[in-house]
Amino acid sequence: MNLSNNALSVIALANEYCQAAEMAAEVSPAEFTGKMVRLLPRIYIAVSDLPEEADSDADFGFDARHLDEAYYEEIRQSIAATLGERDAYLDTFQQDMQYSDTPIAATVSEGLADIFQVLYNFVEDVRNSDTDQAQCHLADLKVQFAEYWSETLCNVMRPLNQIIHNPDEDFE
Repeated sequence: MNLSNNALSVIALANEYCQAAEMAAEVSPAEFTGKMVRLLPRIYIAVSDLPEEADSDADFGFDARHLDEAYYEEIRQSIAATLGERDAYLDTFQQDMQYSDTPIAATVSEGLADIFQVLYNFVEDVRNSDTDQAQCHLADLKVQFAEYWSETLCNVMRPLNQIIHNPDEDFE
């Protein structure tokens, strides 16, 4: 069985996202933000369009995680430095917000680093997989997307959109 065009697209987009996050410190804030605003919706759509199920009898040991905490933190700090004061935003969709009179601050850099962690591990898993294993990794990615990182992706789109459409001279 071959991978579908959409599956190949997800793999390519995940790889492109990881490369963009790794290069955050080497591009301008505007270029980095523009890249994220173009990539994130495409990733959302492509992962949403993955099939729901995988071969439930197959066990390929998906517990291997390739990204260590130090590299995660390096990516997060690099993105935070690139975005500067535009990194922080108020998150109104946090579960705790309904019980709070105080807005909850979040950072784009942490959200993007969280997505990086998932996609980096996925790319590394797929890199060393045969087609059947890749199908299972794609199904696992879809489950993680639904349970966790789709919300993170949506949450960081709002402040990134704000940055793109309300730029200031210092941001260029």
